[in-house]
Amino acid sequence: LEDERTKAELTYEWMRIQHLLDSQLFQKRLQFIENDLLIENLDLRKIVYKEIRELQSWCIQKRIGFDLQLDITEVVSDAKWLSFIIRQLLTNAVKYSGDSDIILSSRPLPNEHIILTIQDFGRGIDPKDLPRIFDKGYTSAVEHTDHAATGMGLYLAKKAAKPLMIDIGVDSKLDEGTRFTLTFPKKNDFVEVISM
Repeated sequence: LEDERTKAELTYEWMRIQHLLDSQLFQKRLQFIENDLLIENLDLRKIVYKEIRELQSWCIQKRIGFDLQLDITEVVSDAKWLSFIIRQLLTNAVKYSGDSDIILSSRPLPNEHIILTIQDFGRGIDPKDLPRIFDKGYTSAVEHTDHAATGMGLYLAKKAAKPLMIDIGVDSKLDEGTRFTLTFPKKNDFVEVISM
């Protein structure tokens, strides 16, 4: 196609269809996630870069950039499932942001845990929606006419995080943005799982 606008719209729709199909496949796999885990040392930077590349055309269309401040890059987790969780959070960040950067940062905590933060400066989440955003099928009460929302992304991310011992937190202010955090377990928390 020569029309750049049409090409961008089609690329976005193609990516959205892929994302929906991906979510459906992961939803089916969730029933057997314990059988599908491969816990190993991972380079967080590689996973984040891969997921950003997948969203690149959409981000260009929306004029969204990424500010990466990954001080800690090694985590212990499952690459496939961690990618899926990060994909859900990045997709939401891009979807609900205007033309501003999304900040991804990682740092160690004093208790040996590692935290990854994904911060956007988009529309934020209404305080009355916040307690329910991880509920299956829940979409915003404020933006209830958003037909593209399935209410499954955050639900699936939270479900996938549990067997990985990743805690997902969220902090948001309406019209200011949202910050999701992934708190990874300590390395020795997985010793038993790895040695099985």
